[in-house]
Amino acid sequence: MSTRDHRFFDSFMLALGIFVGVVVGVVFFVRMNAFEARDQFALDDPEVQAAIAERIRPVGSVLLIGDPELEAAAAVTVAIAAPEPVDTVLTGAQTYNEACYLCHSEPGVGGAPVIGNVEAWLPRIEQGIEILHERSIAGYQGEVGFMPAKGGRVDLSDAEVTSAVDYMIEQVPLAE
Repeated sequence: MSTRDHRFFDSFMLALGIFVGVVVGVVFFVRMNAFEARDQFALDDPEVQAAIAERIRPVGSVLLIGDPELEAAAAVTVAIAAPEPVDTVLTGAQTYNEACYLCHSEPGVGGAPVIGNVEAWLPRIEQGIEILHERSIAGYQGEVGFMPAKGGRVDLSDAEVTSAVDYMIEQVPLAE
């Protein structure tokens, strides 16, 4: 072995010895402190037992039909029932923006007359506002296109649909 290799080997062994000594010292120190502190955390203490039981308590439980807890939970659920929804009536512009915009804006989907287009709306207006209201509510299959009932939004009231039709007619410049 050369002198250089011998010096490297000696340095490596010294570093390894120091490392092992430090690890053994840390392990000994931790074990000694843990042994001394073992009595500080008495597992027989009722407060410690209660804290442990609380930490490992299950999040939920299984209830079977006939269990009193299930009946109590059902009563509470009925008592906390969701409030009745407030009926809000949309204006014609709001209904147009929520339900009619996609088909009645440029370029006009499925033959729907584009809002403000006189040539498309004039023949429909000449048929009468009642027919437009009826067809917008019930739906209509014409020669040019298709109008689903309430524009496909069955959650809209008849008044909201007719107000949207009135709004679109108001946007036609010559309809006045």
